[in-house]
Amino acid sequence: MATVDDYLDPTRETFAQLKKLPMDHPVDMLNLISLRDVALYQDGREATGAQAYAAYGQESGPIFRKVGGEIIWSAEPQFMLIGPSEERWDIAFVARYPTGQAFLDMVYDPDYQAVVYHRQAAVKTSRLVRMKPRDAGKGFA
Repeated sequence: MATVDDYLDPTRETFAQLKKLPMDHPVDMLNLISLRDVALYQDGREATGAQAYAAYGQESGPIFRKVGGEIIWSAEPQFMLIGPSEERWDIAFVARYPTGQAFLDMVYDPDYQAVVYHRQAAVKTSRLVRMKPRDAGKGFA
């Protein structure tokens, strides 16, 4: 059975499946983030989860923008109306990439790999859902 720590990074299997998806269209990535109270840095430095995630955002931001990424929606989660009541999200946002390949380019970028440890120290658990954008309308379907 999965534990919260199982949802920090993709598994090899899910990442391999992701790489088989079409890469030639825009991709939206839904991010749901639950932060640790105290960041777990391997080098023992002290920070809150929020401070570590802020460092991740600041240091990875230029790489994210370099591949054409942009945040298209961001919100503060307040209440779980439908879903497991024990799930608590501190941060919710949608990051858009011009292509699926742009997302991979960011992940493989050596500068990104050098700063992702901030995210790993900050995050208690997360969800990351790749989505293909479609036209919005007036209804749900």
